[in-house]
Amino acid sequence: MSDTEIPRIVSASRVIDAPADVIFEHIADPAKQPAWDGNDNLGTAPEGQRVRGEGEVFAMTLTKGAVRENHVVEFEEGRRIAWKPAEQGKPPIGQLWRWELEPEGSGTRVTHTYDWTQLHDETRLERARSTQAVNLMASIDRLAALLEG
Repeated sequence: MSDTEIPRIVSASRVIDAPADVIFEHIADPAKQPAWDGNDNLGTAPEGQRVRGEGEVFAMTLTKGAVRENHVVEFEEGRRIAWKPAEQGKPPIGQLWRWELEPEGSGTRVTHTYDWTQLHDETRLERARSTQAVNLMASIDRLAALLEG
């Protein structure tokens, strides 16, 4: 399958039986992200980086030891957060990770999106191509297991 046939924006969505503000705390606090990461890519993040607005940058150490600086490009407390990862001291790589929360019934619809339309680094394309809706759903499912259990 060629790059023109592979969708460069993938997403997954489901309802989690928890309030949006509780779910959002687990997404907006990088130190909590490794506990529910469905890609098994996130190692650790220092405490005290809870995101409060657009323009902030939080650091995350990946499981392979690389540090990513995540530039927050969208933010609405309790509803939406998106960031673009970058290597330390460099501009964003060209990927965007977005989380959107919408009340639904007694729970919250959680939509997780990965957008690599701006990614042009040949060394990163294989990994980007392999990130599919099933990977995103794994993160949502792990988040649900933490909060519903």
